[in-house]
Amino acid sequence: MADGWAAFLDRDGTILEDPGYLHDPGAVRLLAGAGPAIRRLNQAGAVVVTVSNQSGIARGLYGVADYAAVQARMLALLAATGARIDAAYFCPHHPAFSGPCPCRKPGLELFRQAQAALQIDFTRSVWVGDQLSDLEPARRLGGRGWLVETGHGAEHRAHARVLGMPVVADLAAAAERILCAG
Repeated sequence: MADGWAAFLDRDGTILEDPGYLHDPGAVRLLAGAGPAIRRLNQAGAVVVTVSNQSGIARGLYGVADYAAVQARMLALLAATGARIDAAYFCPHHPAFSGPCPCRKPGLELFRQAQAALQIDFTRSVWVGDQLSDLEPARRLGGRGWLVETGHGAEHRAHARVLGMPVVADLAAAAERILCAG
């Protein structure tokens, strides 16, 4: 994957419905169009990476095994649509419960780990998420961020536009615009 581009995707609210502190694999639901959108990114040569803040772990609401079970369920649902995630990273911290950390988005540590492991060119990469913290790394690392209006995206629409970040309906619309911009 030398010098490839990545699609860094937030998980909850971007790929999956976000009921809040998602920890039950039985509650995992792909958002409409997410599977085909990721499949299109796969087919276009993107290294697809999820990066997710999981503060429910720091809050004691669920454990790493619960995160892994949800992740496994998501991967199975995506595979059924012909899509795949190439790598997944998560931050189990929250400043109020476990103190500050460099891996919590918009921190850059997890993105730098992905870059080193997968030889990613940040300047050719895209970030897609439903919160500004999902997109800030794009601004700091030289890529392009896309806000989706699913999840919490509608709450951040105006601010994203002020920052010059495109706002789209969902992951499928983001993939379409990303791939058309080529």
